[in-house]
Amino acid sequence: MAETDPPRSQPLHPPRTLRRREVSAAAGVSLMSARRFWRALGMPIAGEQEQAFSAADVDALASIVALVRDELLDEATALSMARAVGRSVDRLATWQVQLLAEHVAGQGPPPRDDAAAGPDLATARATAELFERIADDLEPLVVYAWRRQAASALERIVADAELGPQGGEGHPQTTVRAVGFADLVSFTRLVRRLTERELAAMVQRFEALASDAITAQGGRVVKTVGDEVLFVVRPGAAAARIALDIAEVLGADELLPDVRVGMATGPVVGRLGDVFGTTVNRASRLTALARPGAVLVDVATVHSLAQVSDIEVQQLRGRTLRGIGHVVPWVLRRSPVG
Repeated sequence: MAETDPPRSQPLHPPRTLRRREVSAAAGVSLMSARRFWRALGMPIAGEQEQAFSAADVDALASIVALVRDELLDEATALSMARAVGRSVDRLATWQVQLLAEHVAGQGPPPRDDAAAGPDLATARATAELFERIADDLEPLVVYAWRRQAASALERIVADAELGPQGGEGHPQTTVRAVGFADLVSFTRLVRRLTERELAAMVQRFEALASDAITAQGGRVVKTVGDEVLFVVRPGAAAARIALDIAEVLGADELLPDVRVGMATGPVVGRLGDVFGTTVNRASRLTALARPGAVLVDVATVHSLAQVSDIEVQQLRGRTLRGIGHVVPWVLRRSPVG
């Protein structure tokens, strides 16, 4: 570390001098309960005599246990909260490390075309050093983003409650959303043709452009899986514009193949940050029917756009979709200007 660099206030890897029984005792919780929380966070269970823990582990365990002791949460909910943090942060940390490794590799000599996607030893060590240096700067950003996203989630749940039951009888835990999928066309063929580095760049570009189009209109990216992104948004004009923006922006990008978009509107069940239900399945099936560059929607989405003047729809012939039944697709377009 250079002399001009400020000292780190908290090392990324605090000295590990404690055994698991010492941690559970210091946190005032049984070893069995401690093991449950560690598993929920996605941490491996250390051996009986292994010094695998630090004071930071004591503080983390004590904080989650306090929520149960103070009767703010029951143990099952606290475990689920820990599991949500563990899974999300694992993905976040892995994503950030991969981005830094690509950054470090880009500053060195060009890689061979036949090189593996993973970094070499020098790049890996340089990545670790760089992450250590910037961790204190990244940590406030993580907390800031979490608080902002939590505030948005609370606003959504309150707004949904103010609207009253949306799913009708038999749907007590549902909310009504427009659900959309965006899918890269001919992705399987591209996987065989591109190098690993080119494929990684394409997927990253797809995720970035699609996410920007979704969040700009108030939508939420639920998840991305390689060549596909799943998003949700309140029904109406914003939903239509997100779908069309994705098709247009990605279609105009020279690095990416065409994209097709499917959207359905109706009740969805939210669990573990994901969404489930017939509406999600219908959107997926419509995506598979769409032509490259096109947006297909269901009739419920069409009804939600009745008062939107800059959007037009065209009805196609009805289709019977596996697991869904008879559906009438509609092509979504922007209305001609003038």
